Amino acid sequence: MTAQETLVATDVRLDLGAVLRALADEHRRAVMMELAADRSDPERTCTSFDLPISKQTRTHHFRTLRDVGLVEEVNYGNRKGISLRRAAVDARFPGLLDLLAAEHERAEHERDGGVRAD
Repeated sequence: MTAQETLVATDVRLDLGAVLRALADEHRRAVMMELAADRSDPERTCTSFDLPISKQTRTHHFRTLRDVGLVEEVNYGNRKGISLRRAAVDARFPGLLDLLAAEHERAEHERDGGVRAD
């Protein structure tokens, strides 16, 4: 059994200004849109997101999301898992995750050429 450490900014109160600054970045917003759209709330690896940025930049973006309290990370030593703090975010900002999920659906629809796969 390997040791793991859950990393979450527990002292962060999900400050509106900090959350909006975090979501202003297109890469962090894309991560949050994907997480919000998947209501099963799986733990994802940081490399599972299709981001055209370096590993160091990914690390920075995931740390920013963690530091403002939107996600938590689990450190497995050689990799990290990331998960949405859905209950905390929904309690503090009702509707925000629904908005991000809807934006994800809109972006997917546009990416598919406006054709819905039903």
